[in-house]
Amino acid sequence: MASEQDDFLFLDHDEDTQEVEVASAAWDILIVDDDPEIHSVTTLALSGVEFWGRSLFFHHAYSGAEAIEKLIHNPEISVMLLDVVMETDDAGLIVVKRVREELKNNNVRIILRTGQPGHAPEEQVIRDYDINDYKMKTELTRSKLVTSMMTAVRSYRQICELEAQSLALNSILEACKGILGHSDIRSFSLAVVTHLAKILGSEPNGIVSGQLGNDKRVTVLGGTTQFQESFGEGLEQLDNGRVIMQVQNCFDSGEHQQTEHDMTVLLKGKNRSAAIYLELDIQPTESQLQLMELFLANVSVGLDNIKLFNELRDVAYKDPLTKLPNRACFTEQITKYYKSKNTDLLLVLIDIAQFSDINNGLGQEVGNQLLIAVMTRLQQEFPQAEFLARIGADVFAMLLPKVTFEERMFVDSLITPYQVNEHVLSIHFRVGVCEQDDFACNGLDTLKLAYIALNQAKQENRVVGRYTPDLEEKMAWKLGLIRQLRQDFEHRKLEVWYQPQLCFKTFEVVGCEALLRWPSGNGRYISPGIFVPLAENAGLIVEIGQWVLEQACEQQKKLAALGKEISIAVNVSVPQFKAPNYAQSVKDTLLEYQVEPRFIELEVTESVVMDEVGAVVETLRELQEFGVEVAIDDFGTGFSSLSYLQTLPFSSLKIDRAFIKDIPHSDSGAIAELVISLARHLGRKTIAEGVETQEQSDLLRNMGCDEVQGFMYAKPMPSDELMAFLKSYKPKISK
Repeated sequence: MASEQDDFLFLDHDEDTQEVEVASAAWDILIVDDDPEIHSVTTLALSGVEFWGRSLFFHHAYSGAEAIEKLIHNPEISVMLLDVVMETDDAGLIVVKRVREELKNNNVRIILRTGQPGHAPEEQVIRDYDINDYKMKTELTRSKLVTSMMTAVRSYRQICELEAQSLALNSILEACKGILGHSDIRSFSLAVVTHLAKILGSEPNGIVSGQLGNDKRVTVLGGTTQFQESFGEGLEQLDNGRVIMQVQNCFDSGEHQQTEHDMTVLLKGKNRSAAIYLELDIQPTESQLQLMELFLANVSVGLDNIKLFNELRDVAYKDPLTKLPNRACFTEQITKYYKSKNTDLLLVLIDIAQFSDINNGLGQEVGNQLLIAVMTRLQQEFPQAEFLARIGADVFAMLLPKVTFEERMFVDSLITPYQVNEHVLSIHFRVGVCEQDDFACNGLDTLKLAYIALNQAKQENRVVGRYTPDLEEKMAWKLGLIRQLRQDFEHRKLEVWYQPQLCFKTFEVVGCEALLRWPSGNGRYISPGIFVPLAENAGLIVEIGQWVLEQACEQQKKLAALGKEISIAVNVSVPQFKAPNYAQSVKDTLLEYQVEPRFIELEVTESVVMDEVGAVVETLRELQEFGVEVAIDDFGTGFSSLSYLQTLPFSSLKIDRAFIKDIPHSDSGAIAELVISLARHLGRKTIAEGVETQEQSDLLRNMGCDEVQGFMYAKPMPSDELMAFLKSYKPKISK
């Protein structure tokens, strides 16, 4: 019993014992009790005790509030010896609750002590608040206190180790996220060096280098600031012998290299090997090296992802046929030339005219070979080009120095015939040119400017078009006009007017031409010469043409109701003829409106006929067999080929106003007479349009022209006016 008494904490203690300051490598213990004597004897009992090579360092608090303050300012406290009853009967339990819930301190281990058995906490409180132990002060001998303290410190150490591992794993996850989000090898390399340095506790200072495929040459892939200028260069070009030696040793030995000052780690893959060189501020710990290996596994995955991305980038940014940069790549690269120091470049677009005809006529393989031949020609003739890309099915783009671009020589070098398999092809081109001074800040906008020049060349039937700011204004005006036209058409604001056509023998009204009119909203009308080509380019003309045909059918039914056997002529554009099943759609419309086919005449221009003669002839023949008549409009103004007249199913030729307007003063009417004679020999009738004077009318009538249309007899008029005109019209035979 004597030995137990001697061991009991509250017997025979030295009241003058002072706290001993210990080194920082100690376990911090907080004693919380409102009795100063308890502090002294506890310190005395545990003096000299060490756990796992570390002594104990004591903090003291004499109330619950003071305990909380101590924990706030000393978060490294590992164990708290806490009295339950202090300023209140449950002060200790309140401290426990605040530590866990308010301070969120789940690491500190808590040993509750009390001198009053009636204040023992319930089991649920001990469980919920993670209390390590509960002891009566009277039962705490020195050996029992040491045992409880050892258990608590061990628990604290395990919790801290688990937390450290969790933090380390989180840091690895963050590092992995930081590197796997990159698709560019340079930014990826910088991220790798930065995160590896953080894991090893050093400042980021290093490079990533690699060996690709069977090439043993080591290339710098990226790194921190001082190495970024060396991207893509050989390792041997670095101005740092130590880096060169360590990286080369790493590749040669196939193992990590570590010295007092640096570390070089090796990554191996199927088609590449990489080495990461990092300068060290301190030697890494074993746990840091283990974390490094986890990180490196993800770096290896990231390198493979970069390779995959580059392959995907090739798909996204390279033309698969020519292997040239494609439109996306070109627009991305052209942005770099906006407001650069030197503005001596030209953006040149080269469009292969009628490329679709070659594809359709000779086959896609010949078309592909032609594209490759054009690319080769451009590369050979213009080696000074800064950039060459294929940006469309039949469009190439180049960046050329201004001083090397001479328009005539440029075109001549392009149009020299191309040998493609067994074919020798003479190709025509359209070229759009935009100067660097006019480049926009956005690549797509710059390309748009060059396309404006290209389209201008097409519209004006020139080979080369040059961009000027006023062209963009015109384009903006046209786009605005197209938008307004589309909107007005949807709201049925367009109108169809009719100009009567008279028989030259009887001067009876035998027909009328349906003419599209577009009110501008101010009592005026926009010229068809302006908006019809815009409608064709915008793809609106097919819908509008169908609507005009329907309006003509409705008008013809009104004429039939008056007992007038008058046909209505409707103009047809190239896009309408190219629309699928055009002939069938015309037949369906006439059947729907119950109009006799002989009362609808289609007027087609030479441009329609000559676009695709075979398809046009077949379509017109189908319509003629149905009973619809066809007139060739503006005959003689285009690139006429008399040979097609032999096979073309048409009923009449319209003599263009260009061959009539100067009769008889500066034009004898010889061409008009020739057209009339030609039509007579072919068994077709003729219609003269644009007749404005009596002299013109008499001369054409005497030449044998069959019908006449012009302001002299009647101007174009809306439907209601036409009906009124026909009711009141009385033929006047000209003398």
